[in-house]
Amino acid sequence: MTAESVPATGAKSRLLTDSDPVVLTLTIGFILLFVGASVVDSNYVAGLIGNGFTWTAKYLGSFFQVLLLLTFFIAIGTAMSRAGAARLGGLDKPEISRFRWLSMILCTLLAGGGVFFAAGEPVYHFVVSPPASGAEAGTSAAVAPAMAQSFTHWGFLAWAVLGSLTALVLSRAHYGQGKPLQPRTLLYPVFGESVIQGRLGGVVDAFCVIAVVAGTVGPIGFLATQMSFGLHELFGVTDGYGTQLTVLAVLAGVYMTSAMSGLHKGIQLLSRFNVLLALAIAAVILVFGPTLFLVNTYTQSMGEYMSSFFAMATMTSETAPAWWMKWWTVFFFAWFIGYTPLMAVFVSRISRGRTVREMIVAVAVLAPIATTIWFTLLGGSGIYHQLAGTFDLTEALGNFQFDVATLTVAQALPGGTWMAAAILLLTTIFVATTGDSMSYSIAMVGAGHDEPNPWIRVFWGGAMALMAAILLYMGAGQIGVLQQFIVLTAIPVSLIILPSLWTGPKAAMAMAREQGVA
Repeated sequence: MTAESVPATGAKSRLLTDSDPVVLTLTIGFILLFVGASVVDSNYVAGLIGNGFTWTAKYLGSFFQVLLLLTFFIAIGTAMSRAGAARLGGLDKPEISRFRWLSMILCTLLAGGGVFFAAGEPVYHFVVSPPASGAEAGTSAAVAPAMAQSFTHWGFLAWAVLGSLTALVLSRAHYGQGKPLQPRTLLYPVFGESVIQGRLGGVVDAFCVIAVVAGTVGPIGFLATQMSFGLHELFGVTDGYGTQLTVLAVLAGVYMTSAMSGLHKGIQLLSRFNVLLALAIAAVILVFGPTLFLVNTYTQSMGEYMSSFFAMATMTSETAPAWWMKWWTVFFFAWFIGYTPLMAVFVSRISRGRTVREMIVAVAVLAPIATTIWFTLLGGSGIYHQLAGTFDLTEALGNFQFDVATLTVAQALPGGTWMAAAILLLTTIFVATTGDSMSYSIAMVGAGHDEPNPWIRVFWGGAMALMAAILLYMGAGQIGVLQQFIVLTAIPVSLIILPSLWTGPKAAMAMAREQGVA
């Protein structure tokens, strides 16, 4: 009998026994400490995390950048090698069909913020020209550099770190050597059995879970504010905490129900629906929107991205304003690093039967290209209307009001109010997919096996929604403080994933030798 078939009463009683006590204690302890300290003195907590955020961005930003660069190029090299033909998990064919598999990969990361930033970030870089660009802000010459800067943050480097080399290490150790599908297993090739059985492994897992909680509660909370604002603007619904709480309840209900149905039902259903909805929205924008402008913008922006790839990816506070690096490149790169171990757990779990080459190309090449197209459709449309004078988002984006930017751009798209409503629905299901998949991954980490108790998934999904509700009650700014905290968690997590630069290719080659393909 698997965890999927355990009766509800028995499942509830196993909530604690099916979780690693070290992981559970440290993670719940962090949530209680952060929320409690925020209630007592939110300004002190914000100042403490803000100072840590500034220090990390200043002294470790370059390390994060180099880590992402090396991960991408080593992953591509591994995919192109003979080891690329090895299959993950030793299966002759994949467990999950290609469309469903790609949908799950796309929806899990893009929901983490890509949808939230897709409309506003390119326009921001257009009205506030990025340091790597010599073009005058707000002019036609600034269009391609603005889009290329967004591609840098959400493109090849971001995706590659999330599920390429680390997923290889986990797949080899889990399916080939019987080790648990947990972040601690990333260190197994270095420290051996001691990190699997000892308390150090629990601490490693806890750091990674805390990073994901911090990174996921943010989008959940921001979605509530965005939906509340959008419903008010579109349909006259009161924009306030009551509406935000209702949105959170509906969102949590969706992904907690999905979590109960398991990996092969809920997550796949949400992902497929969202990909189809995104394709429909993209088709409408491309056909009925400023088609020629968008096509030309994508071509020029991709060319700018390729030609300025290293200049944008390696820029430091010595050549760019410290505040800009802190709030843009370093923030995003640290966010992706924080997500990496649990995303790798998820990618490894859903990619069984795929070849090494298939997985790396899907995660590090195809998914980033799809993301850049999506950013061009939404962000490029925003730039088009900003240039045409349809609206002016300079002040809103200067105040980092991305909810205002997203809705303003959406209303200017073909279909107006209906398109805006569709994009709000799309964003909601995207975030629900992230909540679902990360709840599943956290539950796997705690349980140490592939089929965690469904009630543990529900518990973590509910815990993140409750945390978002409490922080929103204190003010949306506290959600932002938690988002900054993920930059601090990237410090230990970066050390956990660092060995994958050499253990990832070794794992792929070992699988290839065992399967007789190298």
